[in-house]
Amino acid sequence: MPKSVSYSRTTITELMIPSYANFGGKIHGGILLSLMDKVAYACASKHAGTYVVTVSVDGVNFLQPIEVGELLSLHASVNYVGRSSMVIGIRVVSENVKTGEQKHTNTSYFTMVAKDDITGKPTEVPELILETKDDIRRCLEAIKRKELKEVYKDDFNNEISELHIEGNLHLLEKERIIINP
Repeated sequence: MPKSVSYSRTTITELMIPSYANFGGKIHGGILLSLMDKVAYACASKHAGTYVVTVSVDGVNFLQPIEVGELLSLHASVNYVGRSSMVIGIRVVSENVKTGEQKHTNTSYFTMVAKDDITGKPTEVPELILETKDDIRRCLEAIKRKELKEVYKDDFNNEISELHIEGNLHLLEKERIIINP
């Protein structure tokens, strides 16, 4: 039975505590990745109605630092579904509780795959009902990202298979690299 984007939309809000901080006093990137994986799982498993696993993460850019004491809200929605896969879009916003100032700190896309509880093999997910223009835009963007990712993968693999060390050493000349054979 098809499910709407709004059915599985999920938000997790968590207070950023001192034990989450890195040596610079900002929230550690690994903490943020773990929270994003958690909200992606919650959103995807609700849509799929079964256990899901993370198979890829796209677009992890840390746009703004997150401070200890801020509330961090992770907003997730299913942007696209394949046969057994789902692309979960995540928008991360931090809020200074004293001033009310909010800042967009990250947007990322997690690809999750639904697994059969018994066999552990990929299992079909419900079709996705797009209800708003934003839902349609996000779905179209996910399709375009998927297409571009495939083109990049093919192009990169072709370049790597034809890469000859001696013929490309000039690429290292402008880099901060020392070759010490």
